[in-house]
Amino acid sequence: MALENLEVEIHLIIRNKETEAHAAAFGRGIAKLCEGVEKTGSLNKACKEMGMAYSKAWTIMRNTEESLGFALLERQGAHGSSLTQEAKTLLRAFRQTEKALKEAGQEVLDSTIVSVD
Repeated sequence: MALENLEVEIHLIIRNKETEAHAAAFGRGIAKLCEGVEKTGSLNKACKEMGMAYSKAWTIMRNTEESLGFALLERQGAHGSSLTQEAKTLLRAFRQTEKALKEAGQEVLDSTIVSVD
């Protein structure tokens, strides 16, 4: 395999500083769920699009909210759900941080590979 074909992949987790290290945190999966809710207006519809059981998504969402210390969803009963302002802010920060880290990591990788040649 040629070294030029390598790329950086980032697995970012944002967690509450005051919780245990292994407590639920905001990562790629919960970000995707939040994006699905934002797109569909429903946790149930977001789950279906992801091929995830609603009960699993609900548990993940509830555990993450508890760990972070704030709600991610505003539940409107039969009318679906929407993201809280905190969730929108966190999701935007998560995606921007993930992108910046990937770009920086790729630059370091690329420059290291070039300097080895």
